[in-house]
Amino acid sequence: MLIIHDKRLPKKVIIKLGEYGECLPFYSENITYQEISGHPDIFFFPSENHVIVASNTPSYFINFLKNKGISIKIGHNSIGSQKENSTCYNVVMTENFIIHNRKFTDTVILENFSDKTFIHVNQAYTRCSLLPLKNDTFITSDKGIEKELSKHGLTCLYISPKEILLPGYPHGFIGGCMGVYENNIFLIGYPKYHSEGEKLESFLRENNYKLISLYDGKFFDGGGVFFILLPKI
Repeated sequence: MLIIHDKRLPKKVIIKLGEYGECLPFYSENITYQEISGHPDIFFFPSENHVIVASNTPSYFINFLKNKGISIKIGHNSIGSQKENSTCYNVVMTENFIIHNRKFTDTVILENFSDKTFIHVNQAYTRCSLLPLKNDTFITSDKGIEKELSKHGLTCLYISPKEILLPGYPHGFIGGCMGVYENNIFLIGYPKYHSEGEKLESFLRENNYKLISLYDGKFFDGGGVFFILLPKI
């Protein structure tokens, strides 16, 4: 198992992640906003068969993934420091849907998954704000996303972003605090430090997920944690 995470996560979080697989601490310089420069969900779009990466992802990380035998597709767009060019890969995909602000979605994603129903949302930082679970069930910190998904009959738990840390900003987003692998939800934080933590725990239990807290602290938006299965050699 390969685990991609922001290099700047709390040390205790990185140590804990190392118990579940090989960690790839990600960072970039002089590409996008400093606050999100190490966020995996800005540069990577993992799918079952390959990982789509931003065209200007530092070459070290592209080569690292290739050397691990992971299938890579290079996206059309370069990441930058504006909304329109920092959100191209911040897309949520499930078995049936792609969810994003279509104005900003990288064309390589659209071309590779044209068989899925596209749900347009106004929030371009969609993966930051939305965690997909099995059976098209979701957790979000964006009211607009919650409203749009409900129109499609999808189950979505809303968690307020106001108590989520993202250094440099008033708050972070729930998707950026989490990663999912099989029936495990990895949370950068501990439920007792969020006023809706019990509601989150209850929702996960109802959907047969095990919650793994990565450190004893407030919810921390690190741009998500991506778990990528390594091919068998």
